[in-house]
Amino acid sequence: MSIASCLCDVEPKGALARFRRGYHDCLYRRADALFELTDAVLCSGTPVRSLVELALEPEFQRSHGALYDAVNQGWMEFSRLRYLVATTPVPRSAEGRVVLAVDVTPWLRPDADTSPERRFCHVSGYGTASGQNIPGWPYSFLAALEPGRSSWTAILDAQRVAPGDDVTELTADQIREALARLIRTGHRREGDPDVLVVLDAGYDATRLAWLLADLPIELVVRVRRDRVYYTDLGEPVYRRKGGRPARHGRRLTLNVAPDTWPIPDQNTVNDTRRYGRAETHSWDRMHQQLQRRGPWAHDVHPDEELPTLHGTLIRLTVARLPSGRRPDPVWLWASRTSADATHIDRLWSAYLRRFDLEHTFRLFKQTLGWTAPRLRDPHSADLWTWLVIAAYTQLRLARPLAEDHRRPWERPKPPRQLSPARVRRGFRHIHPHLPNPTGVQKPGTAGPGRPPGHRNTTRATRPAVGEGHQHGATPERHSGSNTTRAR
Repeated sequence: MSIASCLCDVEPKGALARFRRGYHDCLYRRADALFELTDAVLCSGTPVRSLVELALEPEFQRSHGALYDAVNQGWMEFSRLRYLVATTPVPRSAEGRVVLAVDVTPWLRPDADTSPERRFCHVSGYGTASGQNIPGWPYSFLAALEPGRSSWTAILDAQRVAPGDDVTELTADQIREALARLIRTGHRREGDPDVLVVLDAGYDATRLAWLLADLPIELVVRVRRDRVYYTDLGEPVYRRKGGRPARHGRRLTLNVAPDTWPIPDQNTVNDTRRYGRAETHSWDRMHQQLQRRGPWAHDVHPDEELPTLHGTLIRLTVARLPSGRRPDPVWLWASRTSADATHIDRLWSAYLRRFDLEHTFRLFKQTLGWTAPRLRDPHSADLWTWLVIAAYTQLRLARPLAEDHRRPWERPKPPRQLSPARVRRGFRHIHPHLPNPTGVQKPGTAGPGRPPGHRNTTRATRPAVGEGHQHGATPERHSGSNTTRAR
């Protein structure tokens, strides 16, 4: 019997207790302080605005100096914690398929001139703040999505995108490793449907499908409206003066008039409760024309021809958004061919569930305080990121146990339909009944510090934004050797 099935068979309280013991085993240096810091994040009655304020919570039984020391000098085994998170229950769609979503969200640090490995992060805003590039640490999150409308996701992995990293290669490695853990823990067995991976615009869908062609997955990626796709060539057509035959058929430019497009292979119409009339047009076996430049200049041998990756191109049009505005059409590209009308409806419905990940990002930043600490070292930022993920996983496991401690202006909800913020509001009542593997605090005194009258004459380096590892290098992330101090 797999570990995941064993964990799913026990009651929710037992599954949460087992995760807490396993999480403490993943902490090697400053383990007790890091574990109590996680409980302080969970049991705080207010959103986390500052790191030092967590030392005032009763769940953190150490001084504020131990808190900073834990974040700066602590060490967590990230690979072990990744596997532990994969053993928790993973949601599935109505057809029993695991649906994963990958997206990048930034931890903005525009004023951290002494922090290394920052890169420019594109931030969307309003007015003059629209489309800015701000220095920070971008993180790529991978999560399993629930089938219906929900603000819950199951975070399975997070990796920091260092300067010089190829986002497409990093995403492909992240999906490959996450799928290996799902197979190892029994969440994906032989004969199960392919794992569905949904991504928003900004990812190279063709190259990603080529890098993951050997895995039992199906990609659904939103494509920009300035892309061009081609149909297969019907009969070989030679040029008048000879030469090789054409490799591409009819051209389909997404942002031109529809009367220039080929005839769609599938047309579906659905009446949805949230979006009104939803109409889709799909074209089978559509591919892009690749050029031997950029990543394709070194991914494919010069003596080999560039691959032709077929998929299904979907144009989705809905009548309205929840705000009442009529949106523009959405273009999706799926790596599967010969998809029927029922499967196409499942694909765009699964893509719309990708936006549930935005609720998780908002909870991380506004409630759990993921971007609240002013950390200098990026490895300390990795440690704090996984500490927040461990706290969120405990909230997900405590979902059936929490009671609704609602505000007077909030509507009552059933216990199993509480939002993550409401579950966190009731976690303090669950905490006394859970195991606490930490030891008793050892007595100690504060260090001598810097002698009076002696200033710090060592100037910190100020690396330029984007400096780091070169393209193709393998950065040593999550090393755990944190030598700088947090402010």
